[in-house]
Amino acid sequence: MLFAFAYLLLRRVVRLSGDTRKFDDEVELAVLRHQLAVLRRQVPRPRLRRRDRLFMAALSRSLSRERWSSFLVSPGTLLRWHRELARRKWTYRRRYLVGRPPISGDVHELILRMGSENPRWGCLRIKGELTKLGISVSATKIRTLLRANGLGPAPRRDGPNWSQFLRAQAQAIMAFDFFTVETVWLRTLHVLFAIELASRRVVILGVSYHPHSSWMTQQARSLVIEGHLSGIKFVIHDHDTKFCGPFDEVFRTEEVKVVRTPVRAPRANAFAERWVRTVRAECLDWLHVIGRRHLERVLRAYAAHYNAARPHRGLGLMTPDSGPAPPLSPNAIRIQRGDVLGGLVHEYERAA
Repeated sequence: MLFAFAYLLLRRVVRLSGDTRKFDDEVELAVLRHQLAVLRRQVPRPRLRRRDRLFMAALSRSLSRERWSSFLVSPGTLLRWHRELARRKWTYRRRYLVGRPPISGDVHELILRMGSENPRWGCLRIKGELTKLGISVSATKIRTLLRANGLGPAPRRDGPNWSQFLRAQAQAIMAFDFFTVETVWLRTLHVLFAIELASRRVVILGVSYHPHSSWMTQQARSLVIEGHLSGIKFVIHDHDTKFCGPFDEVFRTEEVKVVRTPVRAPRANAFAERWVRTVRAECLDWLHVIGRRHLERVLRAYAAHYNAARPHRGLGLMTPDSGPAPPLSPNAIRIQRGDVLGGLVHEYERAA
């Protein structure tokens, strides 16, 4: 009831004020101002384009401060916009660089590579190596890059990890491990194998339902008799109870040190673990094994393919038993395919 009385009173006052052209403009202006006030209550911060800011900043210079309330923004905002326009007026493209020139991405990666691969090298040593290559970088810049990437000052960086240690000692290390295979009769077969870390060459030592102590000792003796320990100084295996004392004693008599990997640390024997995954993914997961002799034939055939014909990324896509092939003209390429394990694995070689 109160709002209805206020409405009738406001309507009568407006009618008595007049009905001229000037009066219509004033009413329209009052309506627009009221709508602007409504919008201010609903929109907390309007988004203005650059031309909107330019227009408002220009008109603010021609409008008195008493009437600046008609703008959506505060007077301080208009002044800030004007200062930004003035600052952009005097900006220009620099024709020269201030300070030292930045280093290229290749040099950046080279510095980080030298720092990570040589933990005993300091900033001056890395600078000297770069100078030999014709690259000029200050020691301060090298130190800044190393610290920004978590490489502290030498020689207080972390020591070599397992991967770096094994690569450095790979020429004299042979790793042993077991994996199991379930036959079609659900009997478990245990496979003992060895892998040379330097050449990635795999040796299948034996397959047994029950790998007891005497069987394990015999496999170690066969490995020595066949000459696979030539140049080997270390043998690594896990804490499996199948690796018994007599098995390790065979290697000690050959002046080969036996190193046991930490408990529940498969990465310490990563090369052997990786080969188990490879033989399963490429061979055993696609076959039904009938018995021990069947598995022995399958593994020996696959090991021969693995050593002689399968490329390895760790060897630069070379094979363990062969070197790089000589270059051949594209017009003289004749390739023939050979099947391994009934066509499960294919080998390609040049035709005679």
